[in-house]
Amino acid sequence: GLFGAAPSVALATLGIAIDQHGVDYAAVQSHAMMAGALALAVYSVVVCQLLIRARLRALPATLLSLVVWLAVAVGLLTLAGGAT
Repeated sequence: GLFGAAPSVALATLGIAIDQHGVDYAAVQSHAMMAGALALAVYSVVVCQLLIRARLRALPATLLSLVVWLAVAVGLLTLAGGAT
């Protein structure tokens, strides 16, 4: 459900952004979406590793992985030139 709808919602959001704010703004937003998607993938892998290999409980594993997600997302946005 939710993950199946996400791509179409993202495309609709980018279409609205292009219409209301222009192509440059939509490009920045698309870079942010890609950085968030990559950060989510890294987050998911880290959570799985902490749950399986380190045998942490779910809450500590997700809280620790949120720090990783934030670092990856901010790092990718910084490498991409930042969001304005």
